[in-house]
Amino acid sequence: MRPEFLKAGDTIGIVAPARHISSEELMPTINFLQRHQFRVQLGNHLFAKYNQFAGTDKERASDFQQMLDNHNIKAILCARGGYGSVRIIDKLDFSEFLKHPKWICGYSDITVFHSHLHRNFQISSIHCLMPVNITNSNESEQGASTFLQAITGDKLTYQTPHNLFNRHGEASGVIVGGNISVLYALLSSSSDIDTKGKILFIEDLDEYLYHIDRMMMSLKRAGKLEHLSGLIVGGLSDMHDNTIPFGRTAEEIIAEHCQEFDFPIVFNFPAGHINPNSAIRLGETIHIKVTQNQGANIIF
Repeated sequence: MRPEFLKAGDTIGIVAPARHISSEELMPTINFLQRHQFRVQLGNHLFAKYNQFAGTDKERASDFQQMLDNHNIKAILCARGGYGSVRIIDKLDFSEFLKHPKWICGYSDITVFHSHLHRNFQISSIHCLMPVNITNSNESEQGASTFLQAITGDKLTYQTPHNLFNRHGEASGVIVGGNISVLYALLSSSSDIDTKGKILFIEDLDEYLYHIDRMMMSLKRAGKLEHLSGLIVGGLSDMHDNTIPFGRTAEEIIAEHCQEFDFPIVFNFPAGHINPNSAIRLGETIHIKVTQNQGANIIF
C-alpha cells in the first residue's frame, strides 16, 4: 500500500522519536518546507529533553500518535535519529494510520518504523535525510532534492559507478531495509522484516569492523540473505578497528557473507550517513541492473 503523494498546501508533521533536537537546528527545515509550499506542524514535545532523548518515552510516543491519528497530516518527518524509536514502537496504535496511510520519513534509528510498517502492514515509507541534516546552504543538494521527488511522486533513478565488490546481474523486487545495527536489533521481534524475494538495502555508521561481521553473520543465520533478489549497500561511514586488526574492510565483510548466494549486489549507493543521502521509497518495487566492470542503474 502506498500513501498518497504530497502536493502544494499539504501538511508535514515533524516529531522527534529518538534524540533531542533544538529549535535552531530545525529552522532551516521549516523554511525549506514552507518555501516548497508545504505547511508544517510540530509535535507538542518536539523540543523536550530527557537525558539524550527528545522527552520521555510517553511524550515522544504521544507526539507520534497524534501525527498518526491526524488525517490532515500527510507525512511524518522524523527530526533526527540516534536511539529511542524502539522504546516507543510498541506504544503506538496504527489503526487510524491504516485508514489514512501517510509517509513516515527518516533514516538511521527510524529504521525501526520502516521495518515495522513493512513487516506488519506492507505500507511504503521514505528513507531520507532528516531536519538535523538540512542547513541553509544544502537545500538544493541531492539529498534534499530527492526527498522532494520521493514525497511528491517523481520517478527516482540512480546510477552508481563501478565498484570492485559489485556483483553483476539484474533483479526486480520490493526494497526493504535500512541501518544494519537497527535491523540486527529487531531480529525475531514483531518489527523484524521479511526479506524473501526482496531487495535489501543496508548502511551503517561508526561501528567496529567485527560488529559489522557479527551483524552480517546474524542476518545470514536468521535467513535474511539466502532468499534475496538483490542487495544494495549504502554508506559504511567512519568504521573502526581494534589494536589487532580485524583484517577486512566493511565492504569485504559484506561481500564475504554473500559469496554463497548469486543475487546482484550494488556497493557505494549514495544513501545513509553520507552526503548525499539520497531518498529511497522503501516498500516499492524497484529494478536494479549491475553491469560487469561497469556501474549500476537503480530505478524506482
